[in-house]
This record gives sequence, C-alpha cells and structure tokens, in this order.
Amino acid sequence: MTPHNPTPHFPACFVELPAHTEGRRATFYLAAEEYIAQELPLDSYFFTWQLRPTVVMGRNQVAHQEVDLDFCKREGIDVVRRRSGGGAIFADERNIMTSLITEDGMVEALFQEYAQAVSGVLRQLGAPTVVSGRNDIVLEGGGKVCGNAFYHKPGRSIAHGTMLYDTDPRLMEGALHPDVSKLKQKGVKSVRSRIGLLKDYLPFGVGTLRQELRKRLCNRTISLTDEDVQQIERLEQRYNTPEYFYGSSARADIVRRARIEGCGEVEVHFSLQGSIISSVRLHGDFFDLGNAAEAFSQAFAGLPFTPESLRQAIAEHHPERSIRGLSEETLIHLISSE
Repeated sequence: MTPHNPTPHFPACFVELPAHTEGRRATFYLAAEEYIAQELPLDSYFFTWQLRPTVVMGRNQVAHQEVDLDFCKREGIDVVRRRSGGGAIFADERNIMTSLITEDGMVEALFQEYAQAVSGVLRQLGAPTVVSGRNDIVLEGGGKVCGNAFYHKPGRSIAHGTMLYDTDPRLMEGALHPDVSKLKQKGVKSVRSRIGLLKDYLPFGVGTLRQELRKRLCNRTISLTDEDVQQIERLEQRYNTPEYFYGSSARADIVRRARIEGCGEVEVHFSLQGSIISSVRLHGDFFDLGNAAEAFSQAFAGLPFTPESLRQAIAEHHPERSIRGLSEETLIHLISSE
C-alpha cells in the first residue's frame, strides 16, 4: 500500500516568470494567479514575488476605512485590492509574497497544508515558527511572520501569503491606520497583530530566503512566456478599475453638520457604496445662491471618500459658492470633521 502523503500538493511545480516581470505591481501577480488557474494543466503551482511598498486589501474591505489613502499617496505606497477575503496587509521589498494554485478542494485542509509546509521550511532554516489558527504563521515566542488568504475559481483553489522578513514600521503603521476611523460601516476590519521579523532568526538575506522556498517546496519548473505575460496583463486591467478598487458591498451614510456664523445650519449627507460617494444630500436653514443640492452633487458624487479627494473637489468645483456665507475653508473644515 502506498503511504499517505501528508502534503499532497508539495513538492509543487515552480512557475518561473520572465525576468522582466520582476518588480511589477501587485495587480500583475494577482492576475498571474488567475491566469495559472485558468490556463495551466491541473497540478500544484507555486511562485514567489516581491513588491515596492504596497497595501493589499481584502475583497470585502472598505478602502478609506482600512487604509490612509492620503498617507499612501504622499509616501508613494501603492494600494490594491485582491480577490481573497481577510484583512489589509502592508508589504515592501523586504517581504516575500507567496502563491499556491491547486485543484479545488476542502478549504481548511488546503490552508493547513499550505501553512504547515511553509512553516516547516522556515523551521528547517532556523526560524522557530508554528501555525496559529487557520491562516497565520507565528514565532514560538509570539509575533506574526506570515499571513495567508484563500479563494476559489472554478475547479481551482488559490492560496497566497505575505512573509515578513523585515519592514519599515513607519510606513506600515501610517498606511494601515486611516485618519477617518470611526465610521459605522459593515466592511471587514483588519485584525492588527503583533509582528515578528524573520531577519532576527535567519543567517541570510531576503533574496536567499526566496531561493530556499523554491528549492524546498518545489521539484519541477514551468516557465511562462512573453505571450503568457500579455494574457496576464489583460486580466490585470480589471484590478485597476476604480469600480473594483473602491467598490464594496458595504454601504454607509455619513453626516457632517455644523451651525456656521453668517450662514446658518448646514448638514451634508454622503451616501457611500464601499468608498465611493454614490449621492449627496443637503439639509439646513441656509440661503441658496444657486442650486446648492446640484452643486454639491456635481462636486462630490462618484469620488472616493478621502480627505484629499474632497478637498480637491472643493478647489475645482467650489460648491460653497452656492450657499450664502459659506467659505471654502469652512466647507473643508465641515466635511473633514467627525
């Protein structure tokens, strides 16, 4: 009788991407996972990738609720949305992103196998890791070093993770803690965990760790071509649409109100679909100098609900000019308050 293989998906087939694709945006590699799942013969496929500073949100999260989008813009941090659930993560060149594509199967069994296989490699290399819960790898003394997420495509399962070798704590903290944090909304919140760093346990750099993962988790290779890359780039386009990035099933109504000297009571209602302003309504005892409701709707509807986006809309469209006694500065203060 053939003995039971406790990790039937490993060793996996390593997917080698053309060298010129190294350092692409996260959306390229997320699309590559989909392409492998759709186009390659049934097998277990594994590949790794690295990113410039990037936040990757879960499928069901609300962008402005999870990420300080203005901080990310100032610091040059890319922000994308993946197709799997779970919370937002920050990654940069000192992290390794891992992807496993297999035939469809039981979620918990595959999750456990994937996490145990990766944790086993880290232990072999000198990092005392264990699998915690259903999707994290932590150091025995505490501190999360790998978080994983999972989703299905027809006939295939895709698991991917973030391995924390080192990081820039200032960028991580700034990116994942938005200023507007008290919104009552039904988006999925990220769970902030105490992190650990693999560099404190491994006697080599992140590049060597990436090589060791390939060597220890894979025993064969398939190489993608430039034609494959073109197909991946076509799939990638969907990830970059505003509707996909800012959209969510979560809805919210946000109200900003104040009594303004020389103007009166002004109450602005923003209705959100995900992070997109779907409609704007005005209430109050102010005096119109024009069609204020139309002016506010034209200025804000369809925009992402971020402080900078709102400020830019005011500077470009000047909806405050439709209300007697309302200044640009006062309106900015009004809609920025909580």
